[in-house]
Amino acid sequence: MKPQITTLHSLAGLRSALRRLAHRAGLSVELRYRLALSATRVARAELAAGRPVLLETVPPRPSGRADGRPGEGRAGGGPGDGAAEGRLVVRLHLPHAPRRPSLEGLPLPAEQLPGTAAVWRVPAPVPSAEDTGRDDPPGLVELLEEELSAAVDRADALAEDHQRLKHELAETNSGVLALYVQLEERDEQLRQAHGRILRQLEDALRPPPVRVPGLEMAVHYEPAEKHAPTGGDLYDWFVLPDGTVHITIVDALGHGLTSTRSALNVTHAVRTLALEGHPLESIVARTDEVLATFDHELMATVQLVRLDPDSGELVLANGSHPPALLVREDGESSLLEVRGRGIGFPLPGSERLLRARLDPGDLLVLYTDGLTESRRDPREGELRLARAARRHRHLPIEEIPAAIADEMHTVILHPDDTVALTVRRVRG
Repeated sequence: MKPQITTLHSLAGLRSALRRLAHRAGLSVELRYRLALSATRVARAELAAGRPVLLETVPPRPSGRADGRPGEGRAGGGPGDGAAEGRLVVRLHLPHAPRRPSLEGLPLPAEQLPGTAAVWRVPAPVPSAEDTGRDDPPGLVELLEEELSAAVDRADALAEDHQRLKHELAETNSGVLALYVQLEERDEQLRQAHGRILRQLEDALRPPPVRVPGLEMAVHYEPAEKHAPTGGDLYDWFVLPDGTVHITIVDALGHGLTSTRSALNVTHAVRTLALEGHPLESIVARTDEVLATFDHELMATVQLVRLDPDSGELVLANGSHPPALLVREDGESSLLEVRGRGIGFPLPGSERLLRARLDPGDLLVLYTDGLTESRRDPREGELRLARAARRHRHLPIEEIPAAIADEMHTVILHPDDTVALTVRRVRG
């Protein structure tokens, strides 16, 4: 079939011509308005400038010919530019355009031809030979109404899809919300179970105060990390066969379960040696000897205290640990410093024993360095500790360690495990 070429001078004429030929070719309504809209966009600038455009069309070839011969393989004259059977070919020529038209983003994609032309090759039903003689297209208004009706139907379908998707999304959101609630409840159950296990672990690691006539004792422990309430700061207290009270304070290097294991090794070794009757001045060095054989990386500071509840006699040994604080009933305070090196240090052991006396109403404060570390220096932290202990010394004994820790931790360099242990002698 020969190409049909029409010269057009207006957008309205171009749209009308394309709609009619698309209808004759049997294109769907959607393809029809996509083709018209795409060609309009390509030709708009030329027609607005008063320059005509050429519309060349090659309809689909009928499926049979009157003479019985097969149809020609190509139409339109030039090699490779004709219509294959079952395709409507539409070429839009812009003979006076100064540059090639842009074909980006068209509703119906087009091919760029050499020069200033675009071509659309649209699949179309192949008409029979009888159909070609009965072409009576509807008017332009009817075509537009048909396209409008199709657009309305498409919009209604999209609205139904949108409503269905909203309903499905609401159901999904409801399910996800219910799942979040279940997960939150499960997390809360796990947190509670985790907390119970950790409290049981703490109770197993940290013995309750020893009940001895003439002494009041209390302790406060605070981990560096709330979710891991075990660390290297431990204590132990027990009564020796002679009635004196033994107290051990340990600060093992590091945090978490590894340092907890190291601190437990130290407290157990010290307890064993003390109950076997080893002299207090030798226990730090002996503990290092015992543990060095199976814990080569262990490093810990340690402080040992012996207290006679009847006489108030106080004896201290030290291995690199912060000094104890003694606060008299009248508020006078002093640090009980003993030189020594801790477990895992070179030449471990306490260089001597320090002896003092705890009179009725006096308060002894034992602690790890997490209590006194401040933004300046250790001595500044020790002075603050003395002031805090003097202020809180008359509180009930079970409240004193936490009150001191709360005041001290208003100014800290960095979070660290903390033990604060207090002993007060009472009148008999």
